[in-house]
Amino acid sequence: MEITSLPQNVQFMLINLLYAVIALLVSIGALILIDKFLYRNIDFIAEIKAGNIAAAIYHSVLLLFIGFIVASAIS
Repeated sequence: MEITSLPQNVQFMLINLLYAVIALLVSIGALILIDKFLYRNIDFIAEIKAGNIAAAIYHSVLLLFIGFIVASAIS
C-alpha cells in the first residue's frame, strides 16, 4: 500500500475539482446549445414555470445524459 502525504492529497483533490468544474461548464454549455438550436420553438423554462411536469422531467433527463457523456469523455 502506498503512503501519500497531505500535499499530494490536496493536489489530487484540486485536480478532481478542476475536472468537475470543467465538466459542469461543458454540460451547461451543451444544454444551452441544445435549447437554442435543437428546440427553437419550445421554451422549457417557461413550460416548467407553468407547471408542465413532462417538460421538467425531459429537461432533467437531458441534463443527466449530457453529464454522462461529458463524464465519459473526461475519464
